Amino acid sequence: MGANLKKNRIAESELILNPNGSIYHLNLQPHQIAKTIILVGDQERVPKVSKYFDAIDFKVKKREFLTHTGRIGRKKITVISTGIGTDNIDIVLNELDALINIDFKKRIINNRLKQISFIRIGTSGAIQQDIPIDSFLVSEYGLGMDALMPFYHSTNSKKKKEILSRLDEHFQQNISFYLNKAANPLLKNLGKGFLKGITVTAPGFYAPQGRGLRAKRKFPKLIEQLSTFECKKKRITNLEMETAGIYGLAKILGHHAISFNAILANRATGEFSNQPAKTVKKLITTVLEKIENDI
Repeated sequence: MGANLKKNRIAESELILNPNGSIYHLNLQPHQIAKTIILVGDQERVPKVSKYFDAIDFKVKKREFLTHTGRIGRKKITVISTGIGTDNIDIVLNELDALINIDFKKRIINNRLKQISFIRIGTSGAIQQDIPIDSFLVSEYGLGMDALMPFYHSTNSKKKKEILSRLDEHFQQNISFYLNKAANPLLKNLGKGFLKGITVTAPGFYAPQGRGLRAKRKFPKLIEQLSTFECKKKRITNLEMETAGIYGLAKILGHHAISFNAILANRATGEFSNQPAKTVKKLITTVLEKIENDI
């Protein structure tokens, strides 16, 4: 028994804890998070979510990671800022999973694993002309153009393989994609009534999303190529920087994930919202109402 524990023990260099026993980057301890976790990019958006909680029990901050955990009714709920990009998603999802599925004192994985529901509330730009500014869209699929998920072992269903194959044929360029789907229970319950589509997760805001300022872009027709793709009546609808990483890691770790997008820009028409704060606020209250009714 002792030999097995020693063999399965996670080294200090791999699971890094702070002196108070909290996880390294997030500065959180296991009792300070819920199993329903809202993910937002901007730390200033955290209090804009938690102000609708009936009570806030914990407020913890380190670097760009701000966490508020409280309750809606009797249900425990957490909101945490991830910062921008899937590199931060790698940190946040792995450390949140560790908080509920690893025994920090023994440094071993728990025998009985717990499941988290990750609910992203973020902003995005549409690439289809018919998607209105200030509308809300749920990501049925997250299509990654970033480099995160190739570092993890994962499997693709027949449908995902077909979509990825069609993407390669459509682009015929050296862009590597990965694809993951929102959790069906969350899509069915929380995603009902929203526009749906394939959301592209880019590894940057400018050239990786087809924007050109002074630096010359390698793929000047990126938006056109993305917007004209279709497979089995599914099309690419919008661009952002976290969803595919959230879906990919959640799947690998055995959690559920869904991503809600406030459409603040339309790249096809060149428009940008004249009321972005109001639109994000409406998305927050809409999603919280759905969470409250669902839980």
